[in-house]
Amino acid sequence: MTGFVVANHLSSAYDSNTRTTVTLDPDVERLIRDVMRERAISFKQALNEAARNGLCGKGPKRATKFAQKSFRMGEAQEFRWDKALAVADAIEDEELNRKLTLRK
Repeated sequence: MTGFVVANHLSSAYDSNTRTTVTLDPDVERLIRDVMRERAISFKQALNEAARNGLCGKGPKRATKFAQKSFRMGEAQEFRWDKALAVADAIEDEELNRKLTLRK
């Protein structure tokens, strides 16, 4: 696997800083480097922020659940929507008959 190896060279049995080696994919390294340039921060800061944001859920907010808006169409309905396909077939039949009679 190709990538960029990150190594923290501080190590101590009693300190929170420990030596850690991480192999980053090239696209992840590029993202970290972009953040470094944009914010003028070190590689360590950019990597720690990315890890915290990803693990603590501080990253981009998820999209809200889609909710379809509905509107009342009124009380009196003269058209029976449960028969819509039958009506569409009848209209199509009428149009075909009209076209056939025009050919004669």
